[in-house]
Amino acid sequence: MKKSLLAIALLSSFSFTTLANQAGDILVRGGATMISPDSSKAGVALDGTMTPLSISVDDNTQLGLNVVYFFDSNWAVELLAATPFTHDVVLHDPQGVTEAVYGANLDGAILAEVTHLPPTLSALYYFDTGSAFKPYVGAGINYTVFFDEEFTATPASVGFKNLELDSSFGLSFQVGADYELNKNWSVNVSARYIDIGTEATFDLEDPHNVGLAGNGSASIDVDPMVYSIMLGYKF
Repeated sequence: MKKSLLAIALLSSFSFTTLANQAGDILVRGGATMISPDSSKAGVALDGTMTPLSISVDDNTQLGLNVVYFFDSNWAVELLAATPFTHDVVLHDPQGVTEAVYGANLDGAILAEVTHLPPTLSALYYFDTGSAFKPYVGAGINYTVFFDEEFTATPASVGFKNLELDSSFGLSFQVGADYELNKNWSVNVSARYIDIGTEATFDLEDPHNVGLAGNGSASIDVDPMVYSIMLGYKF
């Protein structure tokens, strides 16, 4: 009986050792990442004067990638990357300004498409569970760069031109967990908040002589929640 108990204890100890994160471990993950921007709308100004128009940004899902380097069983650093995300920018016109001016109701129309990359560097803290389930919390800094900003065909035809969005620095906070399938493979889920804010600028020309033109702008608090489910491999 004593020998059996000793054997079980040794097996348990061996199992925990193989599952524990160790200094120098590198965990590479890949899977689906969805960016869900703040649902609030950003007001649109023309030559510094607010208009009844507003815009919002929709969700997008892409291939997410990240690499985690462990300093010990608790502390690690993570770099989040992804293939470029492309979002539709939706125009909101509850008072029908565009219909009155252009004869086309653009309320709810896709005004533009923007593409961005949101690399994020975070420090992670893993909680000791003594099991294959390894929850963690993290905090870090994000840099988001926007590119390929383009108005869609209908807004471009009525004079919307030269859309640009400023890059953004902000903080990031996350919770997540790895579930280790064996000493190398694991499944990961995470949710993080990223502070992303950008200033959008554009030109509104007057090709149809309707008397509406100027320099447009909108301060957009993207502030997305980012959800991921990934498969990981530890080296």
